[in-house]
Amino acid sequence: MNRRRFLSSLAAAAASPLLGRSSDASAPAISFPKGFYWGAATAAYQIEGAWNEGGKGESIWDRFAHTAGKVKDNRNGDVACDHYHRYREDIALMRALNLSSYRFSVAWPQIQADGTGKPNAKGLDFYSRLVDALLEAKIRPMLTLYHWDLPQKLEGAGGWTNRDLAGRFADYAEIMARALCDRVEYWSLLNEPAAFLGLGYLDGTPRAGTAQHRGLPARHACSKPRAGRRLPRVESGSAAIQGGERF
Repeated sequence: MNRRRFLSSLAAAAASPLLGRSSDASAPAISFPKGFYWGAATAAYQIEGAWNEGGKGESIWDRFAHTAGKVKDNRNGDVACDHYHRYREDIALMRALNLSSYRFSVAWPQIQADGTGKPNAKGLDFYSRLVDALLEAKIRPMLTLYHWDLPQKLEGAGGWTNRDLAGRFADYAEIMARALCDRVEYWSLLNEPAAFLGLGYLDGTPRAGTAQHRGLPARHACSKPRAGRRLPRVESGSAAIQGGERF
């Protein structure tokens, strides 16, 4: 059973009046505070597919998964859940599950194929349509700017060990803020930096497998977008923006 069929089955179960009813009549009722959000979270590489469509560039995950022997059975995310083409179906599943919040990530190479330069209009249009569809479904969009899919060209220039990457990331963050800050209130800069820096650059466990004991330089470069001089440009895009990180 694939993920989409599983969610369809789960949505059907959620609609059952028996779901959540305790067999113990004396059990206390479970309540959640007013304004509690029921949500789901994904990462772009996990679900989008369309790895080389619409002007998207190669990411470090694309290169890693396409390298023979790196992933079991040489599987990859070239198609994944095909969310890029079927996002409206996926949002319908969220509605069927009565979700009220959805955290997703933007694929940086979808916006800047090589990690620099003018934004890719087709990539921006995809995320704009996704956000509009979420809002139409009354689902709160929560956007993560980086969930480990660095443009491969930037990795070739040193990745997060290259201090210039902080500036490149700030440029990318500004592009996204200007495009979506009027509709997205909640933003996360980096998903689990301790994981992609420590495991990626020290252990070489996930993604690009670059274990070269470069963890400390990478952590320093990664910290600059968070404390750097260029982020106020993003924050000034909308007074409503609330930001954070997932550790």
